[in-house]
Amino acid sequence: MCILNMELFWLWMPVLGSLMLAEILWTLPINQDQWPRPEDVELAEGYLRRFYNLNPRSRVSGRRIRSTSAMEEKLREMQNFFGLRETGRLDPHTLNVMREPRCGVQDVENFSFYPERPKWKNHTITYMIAKYTPDMKKEDVEKSFRSALKMWSDAAPLSFIKVNHGKADIVFSFARRIHGDFFPFDGPRGVLAHAFQPGGGIGGDVHFDEDETWTDGRQGYSLLAVAAHELGHSLGLTHSRDPSAIMYPNYRSHSSTQYSLSKDDVLGIQTLYGEPTRKEETQSVPKKCDPNFSLDAAVVIGNEIVFFKNRYMWMRTTRTTYWNRLRGSHSSTYFPSISSHFDAAYDIPAKGVAYIFTGYKYWVVQQLKMKNVAGSIYEYGFPSRVKQVDAAVHVSEYGKTVFFVGEVYYRFDEHRRRMDPGFPRLIQTDWLGVPRRVDAAFKSQGSIFLFSGTKSYQYDFKQKRVLNIISANSWLGC
Repeated sequence: MCILNMELFWLWMPVLGSLMLAEILWTLPINQDQWPRPEDVELAEGYLRRFYNLNPRSRVSGRRIRSTSAMEEKLREMQNFFGLRETGRLDPHTLNVMREPRCGVQDVENFSFYPERPKWKNHTITYMIAKYTPDMKKEDVEKSFRSALKMWSDAAPLSFIKVNHGKADIVFSFARRIHGDFFPFDGPRGVLAHAFQPGGGIGGDVHFDEDETWTDGRQGYSLLAVAAHELGHSLGLTHSRDPSAIMYPNYRSHSSTQYSLSKDDVLGIQTLYGEPTRKEETQSVPKKCDPNFSLDAAVVIGNEIVFFKNRYMWMRTTRTTYWNRLRGSHSSTYFPSISSHFDAAYDIPAKGVAYIFTGYKYWVVQQLKMKNVAGSIYEYGFPSRVKQVDAAVHVSEYGKTVFFVGEVYYRFDEHRRRMDPGFPRLIQTDWLGVPRRVDAAFKSQGSIFLFSGTKSYQYDFKQKRVLNIISANSWLGC
């Protein structure tokens, strides 16, 4: 019975569609010259369905077709959004706006947010270019994306880091037609690109229609302008009805407003993430000689032992002749791309590199300079329940790196690039004399130095015992 009803439904669909079209045309102006063509009505219906939630299933009610009121309501909504005269009719001006190239995300009024206001919890956001367009040189594509990202990071306390492997928060790619996300592109013009709200999976990702011609500002569509708009979606904003806003849905050829944030854009992004960090806020220096002082991370980089607390760092040389020489600096001086405080760090002297961890991300550092390499802690094989690393230290004699997470520790084989089996294990079971939680660690002169709260523990990893305990800030001359 159900199968028979479905067969009848599909047989009647063309007839119902014709009736609906006839009713729409009947309600439009009598002047035949002003009547929209059937293809215009089809275009409008598809536009309203895609961008204004016109529900095609609401057309049929018993034997009557109730499409006109729904169409008129959605037409008025669309006309209101774009500042057109709200006639509820498909006039030429309305059709012209519908034909303009635009973003594939739905429309709302002024700066607004997705339901539940999704946003990135970590303000240091990674991005990756999964597929380039042949329309532009790779370096020009990367420059366009950097410029688009900078527009948003200048207005809010956000940092963007390009990664070349592993996972990334935002993935840029170019594709044609059906491309695996249930939102196929429509060929040249029409929808230029679309993006997804912050979140896991494809959340934050940006897709560009490869059937368009992408440029750095000459003929074709400006990749910078479209990317800046789509990134607003990736960060949590929806569309604005302000024509001067980056988040205005339609592409405006040769318009300078597409290359700078409007007040509406700035208000939107700052409502989500706050204002950029003020200079005076970054200048606060932790009181290193406070009796309750503790460290966030420590690492040896070159000939320097580097200690981190909040967004400040101290450097102490490993050379005995200059042992008492201590230098302090805001970490942004050396690591401008990292806006969060450092959770952990470790170095591999044989490679001349160090790894710095913040949240679920890590960066590669060489000689106190950032390298253009970043990744996710899950590349190491951590389970998803691990959100950050508390401390890390590399033991070159064994080729192992130890990661401290809460009351347990993991052991990573740097040669095989995988976690050793049988981990995690309890810290207090294997590290006798060391507290159950470790805040920071580094290795120097044959010993591992572990920091827990206000204390520093010198640990002999061969004898597996604590040799000495001092205050943590003794390392900083206190």
